[in-house]
Amino acid sequence: MRLEVENLSVGYGDVSVVRGVDLHLEVGEAVCLVGPNGAGKTTTLRGIMGLTKPTSGAVRWDGTDHASKAAWSRAHSGIALVPEGRHVFGPLTVGENLEVAVRAVGGKRIGARIDAAMDRFPRLRERRGQLAGLLSGGEQQMLAIARALVQEPRLLVIDEMSLGLAPVIYEQVGEAVRGLVSDGLGVLMVEQNAALAMSLCSRGYLMSGGEILLGGTVEEMSHEDAVAHLYFGAV
Repeated sequence: MRLEVENLSVGYGDVSVVRGVDLHLEVGEAVCLVGPNGAGKTTTLRGIMGLTKPTSGAVRWDGTDHASKAAWSRAHSGIALVPEGRHVFGPLTVGENLEVAVRAVGGKRIGARIDAAMDRFPRLRERRGQLAGLLSGGEQQMLAIARALVQEPRLLVIDEMSLGLAPVIYEQVGEAVRGLVSDGLGVLMVEQNAALAMSLCSRGYLMSGGEILLGGTVEEMSHEDAVAHLYFGAV
């Protein structure tokens, strides 16, 4: 299965934010979209996921163009989103958060799906009966990823995984993501922390000003002057 984004443009009202974005991803690989604040990374994800309707372009998943379809069509086709800011259901327990996610996609084997997600994040098993709003930031991020995993996606889209987390915590979460990719899941990651993203991904795209500036393997990107310029203020 393959995600192909072609000439994607996304805006708000009359304001164009993202223009002519091209990227692709195969199931079983991790790809990052990196860039400074305001580059258009999250808007690109919103266009891919259907949360903001693209003004032009295609979002093909397994050969079907979803660009003009409702956001729920992605979830039912095997794409799951881990949103920026986590957005767990605070008044519900950890277990209830996961059960709601399974039922939202009409999934069966609820208990087995929840157990599989908790195997990825054993701390969630310990917190199963705790209200999600009382979890630490790292535990909420684990829950947000687990909530996506119980949908049994083929592609996981993660927006700013490290936001607000201590290094030791996002490294733990990153290790879980590595395991998912090793098991054949595709991961598209938007991340301002370029070092973290490139440690988890095999390929990446650099974005600035609403456009893709370059793409390639993480090794190729790490030697590009443009990356250093954007991240160290020489733009």
